Amino acid sequence: MADAKALKNKTIITVATTGAWPKKKDNPNVPMTPEEIAEDVYECWKAGAAVAHIHMRDDDGNGIMDPVRFKKTYELIRAHKDCDIIVNMTTSGDIHADDEIRVAHVKELKPEMASYDCGSMNWLNSGLFINSPKFLEDCGHLFQELNVKPEIEAFDPGMIANAAYYIKKGVLKTPVHFQFCMGCANGITGTMKNLVFMKEEAEKLVGAENFTWSCFGVGHSAMEMLYGAVALGGHIRVGMEDNVLYSKGVLADSNKQFVERAVRVIKEYGREVATPAEAREMLNLPPFQA
Repeated sequence: MADAKALKNKTIITVATTGAWPKKKDNPNVPMTPEEIAEDVYECWKAGAAVAHIHMRDDDGNGIMDPVRFKKTYELIRAHKDCDIIVNMTTSGDIHADDEIRVAHVKELKPEMASYDCGSMNWLNSGLFINSPKFLEDCGHLFQELNVKPEIEAFDPGMIANAAYYIKKGVLKTPVHFQFCMGCANGITGTMKNLVFMKEEAEKLVGAENFTWSCFGVGHSAMEMLYGAVALGGHIRVGMEDNVLYSKGVLADSNKQFVERAVRVIKEYGREVATPAEAREMLNLPPFQA
């Protein structure tokens, strides 16, 4: 077990390799198949990622909640016997999926983590992203039953308030882990001022001792959120789910490229990159079992 004081200087890198929207036409390097995703996750783990947040795609490249593909991808990741990366599976890879299919793969595979989107919103000005109170309550109880850690994705401060409500009801157990989703269309904009506000809202509503947090920035806010998370002592998510460009006008070569930059930023700031084992301690997850 790592020293608690030493862990305070550690930053967890999550890589979100695929997401539900970018396709090969947006960047030919986006991994789409189980084989591509699993190999990408492995390369990102070797580069310093402690957590992999994964989505599935159908044959046309559209987001799909397919338990078969989730299982195949998971098995391919674990086929690398040396890879102890934490696998975090989405529950929101297809806004048209019903509540049952959204958690079918979680029930079957029991990943260490899974996403928990703590509220509903208009999505990308084009559709509805529905997370009903019933779904959130059922999902919270299911995760507790399966010993799956929710990653509470908060796209605005109201979702932090929702999480506080579900903590009081016993639907969520502390310490919780927030992912502050910054710069998404119809969500809170990705600025340093807003990131500080989200962190302070969580401290006020949940209690600083009752949560850990990470964040990501979409598009032009990506670098500000990377630097901001490290400076504020939080954790960071990077990857092609959030950005297909490495810099303005330059397509990313790989997800590994994003992870390598995050490693450099963390080290330049005087912090250290958390290993998966250290991340498990920080996130209150049990030790890895191959």
